[in-house]
Amino acid sequence: MKSFLMAGICVAGLSVFMSAANAETIRIAEHRQARIDALKVVVPDIEKKLGVTIEVIEYPAPEKDYLSKLLTELRAGNAPDLFTAPAGQDVADMVAAGYLAPITTEFRAWDGYSQLFDVSKKLVTRPDGDVYVLPAMLGVQQLYYRRDILEKAGISTEQPKTWKDLLDRAKEIKAKTGAYGLLFPAGVTWGGGAFAEGFRYLVVGSSTPQIANDDGTLNLKGDGIKDALGFYKDLIDSDLMPVQPLLGPEPWVTPKYQMFPEGKLVATTCGSWCYIYDWGPESKNPIPNVTQAVGTWTMPGKDGGEHVLVDIDSAWGVNAQGSDPDLAKKVLLELGSVKADVAYSERLGNIPGRKDATSDPEFQKLTALVPVLAAVEKGVFLNSAPGFSAVSEGVARATEALLRKETDAAGAQKILVDYVSETLGDDMVK
Repeated sequence: MKSFLMAGICVAGLSVFMSAANAETIRIAEHRQARIDALKVVVPDIEKKLGVTIEVIEYPAPEKDYLSKLLTELRAGNAPDLFTAPAGQDVADMVAAGYLAPITTEFRAWDGYSQLFDVSKKLVTRPDGDVYVLPAMLGVQQLYYRRDILEKAGISTEQPKTWKDLLDRAKEIKAKTGAYGLLFPAGVTWGGGAFAEGFRYLVVGSSTPQIANDDGTLNLKGDGIKDALGFYKDLIDSDLMPVQPLLGPEPWVTPKYQMFPEGKLVATTCGSWCYIYDWGPESKNPIPNVTQAVGTWTMPGKDGGEHVLVDIDSAWGVNAQGSDPDLAKKVLLELGSVKADVAYSERLGNIPGRKDATSDPEFQKLTALVPVLAAVEKGVFLNSAPGFSAVSEGVARATEALLRKETDAAGAQKILVDYVSETLGDDMVK
């Protein structure tokens, strides 16, 4: 999971690049210093073009804390005019709660619409055709492994073909190097990452490749869900992934930002951001020659097939109860500019949602990200539905029980099903 290096709340706004004294103010929620720095790149242009003052409100850095504060303020009716939904799984619940203003008309009339990847459009278009968030940033997620360590140990770097093949590779890593062979985020303190950066990797290649049914119910009782939880159990029981750090606060810090750079963990789930934000030259613990030392595998299906997960990464949305939603929509579309896309890519490692940004000279300098583009249009994703936040929390609880060796795969599935049923109602779970 992405590390969150800048924590804390600044409840007073951070005003940047003030424009005319009488200009209307649009408040934007943002978190983590790298994201704030990226936003600062385009704020002056937006203020000048629209004659608006932009005030950046700094939110808590960890994603779970950011979302908690944002939802609290949305419920209270005092949230900023613009904010990001951290992941696609959060959007449907925000729409159902009435927090997001529809942007369908403005989105399709926007001059950047024709430049969006097709998958970008699909990710944000709801079954009824409406759109509520701007897919300016994409997350492309695969398995990342230490190529240098595998080659030195004489372990194959070939693409694993099945879940068994992947587990066997992890076992070989542990046997020949003594390092942990594979990390899948899990547990309550990892929050939404237990679902978004772990569980769904397995779901898309299982016999239950989608959770959201056409009628809005959630498919959680199938064999695919149990098999996915069984994969976690196999990792844990075989001591292939570090468990103790996952039971503490900020569980991503030790495995992702200490053990992986040090070679004590050899493979992990991660996304395009890892080459820059997590292990790049400007990261806290960089891996030398990271693009050569670290390779990627697509996620194999249980019995075959390869899957690259693509999701909207912190999609911009307009507060339906904001001070001026129409003006906020204009600002939102400017946040989907090529300049904004590339600014965030440079600092965070996300993939731009629009094709013309990828040919921008500044983006082309990001040599770790350019090869990832080939995977974007071939990517798969889980369809979202209201209630996905309950699924995410249920997965965190189920995998927590597995980490603590309190249950087996069937028991973990029951924890997930029971939590979602209690939260949403028995009729919502199939």
